[in-house]
Amino acid sequence: MTSAEAAALALQDRAALWRTGEAGAADVVSSACDALVAGVDSPALRILAACTRAEADYDVHDLLPPALDELGLVLHPAGSRAAQEAGVRALATRTLAGELTPRELAFRVHWRFGHDFSPAERLAVLDDEYDYLEHGEDTAQVDADVLAEARRITAVVRPVP
Repeated sequence: MTSAEAAALALQDRAALWRTGEAGAADVVSSACDALVAGVDSPALRILAACTRAEADYDVHDLLPPALDELGLVLHPAGSRAAQEAGVRALATRTLAGELTPRELAFRVHWRFGHDFSPAERLAVLDDEYDYLEHGEDTAQVDADVLAEARRITAVVRPVP
């Protein structure tokens, strides 16, 4: 995967995190800038990347869909099951990249989706397992289980732009 492809997927993931409330609008604009620097380009992406932090909260809602559409990337409808699944996958991807700890992944997914969202139910259960451990008890096995679940979640084939 080229750096441009990776940057495009990172933008799509950031958009998914924004849809689920796990990232701010300014984070989306930063990802748009990163994509431009990596060689991803479209007219709508340039407009999105030009947003200031002050404008982001107001403008990303309108500017992000056409930018992703021009790039052939997906932005699922807010609140949809597909948007939630994309958000969980983006969090799992960040964990496998070392940006989140396994415990942070389990906590965030449990807090955001609870036990009633079947694609992420195992992570909610693993978050409970962290809570059951005694203070100072080794978390290595639960960490390994969370990472295995993150690998399973990210194994879903995504189209490469």
